[in-house]
Amino acid sequence: MEIEDWPDFLTRGVMLDISRDKVPGMATLLGLIDLLSTWKINQIQLYIEHTFAYRGHEAVWQNASPMTADEIRTLDMYCRERHIELVPNQNSFGHMERWLSHTKYRALAESADGADTPWGYRWDGPFSLCPTEPKSLALLSDLYDQLLPNFMSQLFNVGCDETFDIGQGRSRARAEAIGKSRVYLDFLKQVHQLVKERGRTMMFWGDIIVDSPELIGELPRPIIALDWGYEADHPFDRECEMFAESGIPFYVCPGTSSWLSISGRTDNMIANQISAAENGLQRGAIAFLNTDWGDHGHLQYLPVSYAGLAMGAAVSWCLEANRSLDLPAALDLHAFDDEQKRMGQIAFDLGNVYQACGKLMKNSSALFRILVPSSMKRNAMEGITMDGLEHAEAAIVQAISSLNQSGTDTLIKAEYANAAEMLRHACWRGMWKLEPGSRQANKLAEQMRAMIGEHRRLWLARNRPGGLDDSSRRLWESLREYE
Repeated sequence: MEIEDWPDFLTRGVMLDISRDKVPGMATLLGLIDLLSTWKINQIQLYIEHTFAYRGHEAVWQNASPMTADEIRTLDMYCRERHIELVPNQNSFGHMERWLSHTKYRALAESADGADTPWGYRWDGPFSLCPTEPKSLALLSDLYDQLLPNFMSQLFNVGCDETFDIGQGRSRARAEAIGKSRVYLDFLKQVHQLVKERGRTMMFWGDIIVDSPELIGELPRPIIALDWGYEADHPFDRECEMFAESGIPFYVCPGTSSWLSISGRTDNMIANQISAAENGLQRGAIAFLNTDWGDHGHLQYLPVSYAGLAMGAAVSWCLEANRSLDLPAALDLHAFDDEQKRMGQIAFDLGNVYQACGKLMKNSSALFRILVPSSMKRNAMEGITMDGLEHAEAAIVQAISSLNQSGTDTLIKAEYANAAEMLRHACWRGMWKLEPGSRQANKLAEQMRAMIGEHRRLWLARNRPGGLDDSSRRLWESLREYE
């Protein structure tokens, strides 16, 4: 037999969020590396905000069960043995609230008292480092000196995404004088210098710079832009073209659509992954980096992300061969090891429940927002109807009807059972909100206590205890409404 095969993208990566709020245990990470290596993934990043045990900064990570230097070195070697590059990742501008909320670091914040967001609400508390504060760079210099020696990779992802508060606080005068985009670029150049001095090539998220395309040509070199977007209709075509025309090497970065959903958003994920691959190939992307986030408590279980991770692995290896991939069958064979051939379809169908209630949302599902209303500043019930919730509940029940007959791992079945329970509770909670007499509050409270208890048990089966209380708190806040 003669096999002729090669990858569409030479680099096919996965980025796993280990900062909001879930830090996987070493056994979980090693097992995931093994799984991804069989899918021909050859780059992994662990997204870090505050979950590395930096010396001298114990107050920031002491309750987070962080990764240690020894653990990173173990993972780095484990990846190398499986032909995977472990790339360091430390957000370095926005998303620094876990640092800036502590008194020791508050003076480094752009806006300690909060800022307006582009999403229509106000962010409470600090978010980004102040780009005009020299001590911001001193902090980053210390972090890089501690983190980078544990990796053999010559790449380094410094993040720098979603810096919405720049120009609203301490850098306001500078932003008014030269523009917010140039304030951002000037700080990015200084971060680049820190990375260059340490012999690494800097990667950064491209969402801020694409809003000022006239500045893309001024990006320092060498540099790699990470063009991310998580919706089916994300404009990868336009954004990829910007970087291609400038000569800046870039990755396309879709997502698993697992976060803010409980069970995923299957159809959106598939379209998002295919769009990223299509546009990346057409416009010369040098890599495909599939992202898996954990916003607002990381309430989705790891196996929920398998569908997105598998689809990304497939289309980044060969888009045309896998554009119409039988994803449920692939999951049964390559992820769930289910000879009964049920679990893949369960995951696929439960991942499409987000459409059943009749209300679609960007970057999340309506049922998640109903279950965790603190994750949404506006009314989560707007546009929700009783008919929609009843339809969604029926879809959930149908999706998991054969769960007990699947041949997959017992832990995976328990995780999917509780994910379905969360979704059903969101339906019941929505019904109670619409018609308080339709559900008994004490009964809802009892159900939610049991659900939270099971969530905590399942969390500890794969992950470290740090962050669990923060994650559970979001559910406890909803529970209190019944009492």
